[in-house]
Amino acid sequence: MSNPKAMYRTADILARTISRLSKVRRRWAGESSLDRRIFVRAPEFGLDMRAPGKIRLTIYLLAFAGAALFTALLIHQGVGQVLNAFATGEWGILGVVVYHLIPIFLDAIAWWVLFPRPDRLPLFQLFWMRWIGESISALVPSAAVGGDVVRARLAAIHGASIPVAAGTVVVDITLGIFVLAGFTLLGLVLLVTATGKSSFVGPTLVGVVIALFAFVGFYFVQRLGIFSFLGRIITRLAGTKDWQSLVQSGETWDQTIRSLYARRRAVVACCVWTISSLVVGSGEIWLALWFLDLPDSFLNALILQSMVLTIRSAAFAVPAGLGVQEGGYLLVGSLLGIPGDGAFALSLVWRAREIGLGIPALICWQVIEARRLWRTRAAATAR
Repeated sequence: MSNPKAMYRTADILARTISRLSKVRRRWAGESSLDRRIFVRAPEFGLDMRAPGKIRLTIYLLAFAGAALFTALLIHQGVGQVLNAFATGEWGILGVVVYHLIPIFLDAIAWWVLFPRPDRLPLFQLFWMRWIGESISALVPSAAVGGDVVRARLAAIHGASIPVAAGTVVVDITLGIFVLAGFTLLGLVLLVTATGKSSFVGPTLVGVVIALFAFVGFYFVQRLGIFSFLGRIITRLAGTKDWQSLVQSGETWDQTIRSLYARRRAVVACCVWTISSLVVGSGEIWLALWFLDLPDSFLNALILQSMVLTIRSAAFAVPAGLGVQEGGYLLVGSLLGIPGDGAFALSLVWRAREIGLGIPALICWQVIEARRLWRTRAAATAR
């Protein structure tokens, strides 16, 4: 799932992407060539994972801090004990990896229902796009929200109109914030009920309130026209009308987003499928608890799922939530009576699942981009 600050980073990535290519003015197939160059006709533009200057340095520092925290927690719990606990899962860990395909499929349905019928792609296509997008966000250090940009691009490449492809992703992210806030509250209530401890309720509620304010703010910014607003700002800063196509594209995208929100049934259905994905996703933690011989109630799995997702979302700036996720499992696990080495091993199972599904997805993505680049260069050579 995405997080509140990540929404603004997604909008910023999209806006900067548009500005790089906005001098193109020709119209093609009823859409501006600006749109086509961004998502379809520029295979050399995939997603620049190389963060420039200070941003790259910040990523490195956060990654180092996360790795240091991970190492410190691992040493504190005992390397041998954690590895022994992890090895208890044996081949069951593979079952956890495969099980995660179910939540991804439910997330794909949540995205699929947002598409108007004329632009709706086959569900199976959106499934593997969602799989690739989630893997990029989880495994590529400088692309915490880059997976969302990539899945919008892939949807456009495979036939969805450009504004709809980008708009459905933005709406999906926004609704995901709302659903995750509710899921966090559910997990908090269950945790207090199960443990009787409430010292952490205050900070969690503050985080939920901040997330809800971010959701409301971002929602209204979208309704007011975020992309055309960004386009006008860039045009004024540039001091020339050469950027006017950026404003026109922004207005088209804003109108599309408003029309998507106007489809109430689709919005409700997206929320329902998203919460279903979160609840069903707790099943993989339940399986992991069982394979690791830990207290394996579904209630424990649901609490861990909601709390750790919230903690990891709050620490989105740390690449892959390294160290932060492990700390979350240790904290919540201790409240549920899960020993430290077992809680750490549980986090390692999550890591194994991300790698097991993520590496093939990244390879598929690179193959797709390489094939498009090769075809474009072959066509250019033939002319």
